[in-house]
Amino acid sequence: MSDLTILALSGSLRKDSLNTRLLSSVARIAPPELTFDGFGELAAIPLFNEDAEHPAPPTVADLRRRIRAADGVLIATPEYNAAMPGVLKNALDWLSRPVGDGPALTRKPVAIIGASQGPLGTIRAQLNLRQVLHKMNAAVVGQPEFVLPHAHQALGEGELPAGSPSLPILTAVLQGLVDLIEHDRAVASVLAAR
Repeated sequence: MSDLTILALSGSLRKDSLNTRLLSSVARIAPPELTFDGFGELAAIPLFNEDAEHPAPPTVADLRRRIRAADGVLIATPEYNAAMPGVLKNALDWLSRPVGDGPALTRKPVAIIGASQGPLGTIRAQLNLRQVLHKMNAAVVGQPEFVLPHAHQALGEGELPAGSPSLPILTAVLQGLVDLIEHDRAVASVLAAR
């Protein structure tokens, strides 16, 4: 595996977010070839408004630039009322717009994870997020899916502890993202050689 950069995006604004802590767990178990670029300015993205698209607000322009520069994206979503949070959907609405080189997530490899205090984890939010990413033409890791129910207990005071039964699944999701990135690069190389 070559060196890869992953844009890490937590869909939560909470200071002590379970999903932000889950992203920290991923960074801890990742191989050294992976670098994580954490985007922590979700709260600074204004509500989507077509009248304010040109020029894009600075935080939107920054997120677009960082996603384009990254090899892949890892989104950790909470679940609010059986769906992804509004702040995450708002950011995706901005990213879906055809500014410059087109929507920022088109054909971009993306993996989804999520943590929740509830017994279902983030199953419904992830389904909702997958639907939106499909519409945006992102390349989303299909399997395995990772949900962390009762995350306030599983994460304790910090990250997933060593030996957690969730770590192998989380590792497999990360490997799925790497595989998708490398497949995308191989296809691009073949097409460029024609």
